[in-house]
Amino acid sequence: QVLLVESGGGLVQPGGSLRLSCAASGNFRQFSINTMRWHRQAPGKQRELVAALTPSGITNYLDAVKGRFTISRDSAKNMLYLQMNSLKPEDTADYYCSANIGILSTGTSYESWGQGTQVTVSS
Repeated sequence: QVLLVESGGGLVQPGGSLRLSCAASGNFRQFSINTMRWHRQAPGKQRELVAALTPSGITNYLDAVKGRFTISRDSAKNMLYLQMNSLKPEDTADYYCSANIGILSTGTSYESWGQGTQVTVSS
């Protein structure tokens, strides 16, 4: 299986920046990593998709973060990033990365999730 571990969360003032990282580990002779995503869940709210990045480089963003957040990937290091600028209090949430994992031997896939990292935007 492929495991995902997020890092980089913390407390930041409004207007500040954070970069979240998501490290993927596993046997990549057996698995491939397809589309990767960042999600967030604020207290008392449903989880929402923040950003997505396909293997071909196509990105998609939640309207609320367009122009402020940038998703990127270092495939050589099996890392996913989310650069968050101009942070607002409403960005406060637990942030999760996910990846669509292809099982090379069967041609099937599944979604792997990390445990999340907390982001708090407050003065």
